[in-house]
Amino acid sequence: MNNSSSSKSHGLDQPELSGPTPKSLRTKMGKPEDSEKKIFHKKLKDVEISVPIVYGNISFWLGKKANEYQSHKWTVYIRGATNEDLGVVIKRAVFQLHSSFNNPTRVIESPPFELSECGWGEFEIAITLFFHSDVCDKPLNLFHHLKLYPEDESGPMSTKKPVVVESYDEIVFPEPSEAFLARVQNQRALIVPRLPAGSVLPPPVPVEDPSKRKRGDTKDHPMSQWFMNFSEADELLQLAAARQQVQAHIAKFRREISLLDGQQQQQVNSVSDQ
Repeated sequence: MNNSSSSKSHGLDQPELSGPTPKSLRTKMGKPEDSEKKIFHKKLKDVEISVPIVYGNISFWLGKKANEYQSHKWTVYIRGATNEDLGVVIKRAVFQLHSSFNNPTRVIESPPFELSECGWGEFEIAITLFFHSDVCDKPLNLFHHLKLYPEDESGPMSTKKPVVVESYDEIVFPEPSEAFLARVQNQRALIVPRLPAGSVLPPPVPVEDPSKRKRGDTKDHPMSQWFMNFSEADELLQLAAARQQVQAHIAKFRREISLLDGQQQQQVNSVSDQ
């Protein structure tokens, strides 16, 4: 069952947005295991790093070139919510297509993390994200239903206006390693917390040879004009980052209060024993 995309003459130069309005999600990854024996995995307590991502598909009807088996050309992808380079966090992405495709398991080793195909049917695509070794040792599984046809199929289809379906998510890495934070603290694709005054991180260590790394952002992507705008979600993320800072301070104060209470109790016990 090879795949495809479709669109309608619905509003000038506007893509067909299919399905319900995307909701802002928050996927929290597991904390690093204490047993990890990697020197760069010294963990930062009460700290989170957030990565806003968008995943989905864009599909175009082939018009006169369409046939029974190939009616659409489509692209499925994962991108940064503001089209920044996700390669600083994601090492590779694996897309599991329908079994009718040749080589249905597609591995994308570098950004942009996307693949294009032609076909006629809609189906669910499993997407597995693997992260760099200083980020997380556990993969993240996502699922996207490939959409080729608009919700309202009563109108004429167009080869110029695609069907666009995207989902927004925020991947949260609690207690990141010092090496991870040091490497990404200036990356715009991530929401990185401010460390307390006086905190010192180790020198950043690149996870790959910078001279061999190609540009991975999607700001000049040929289909970027069709990408959905998640500016409201980005504002929510900024609020979430501020809340994270407050929670970190609260946790710190609680530890200090607990320590003081323990010291006072020791003094009371010492006096009563005299």
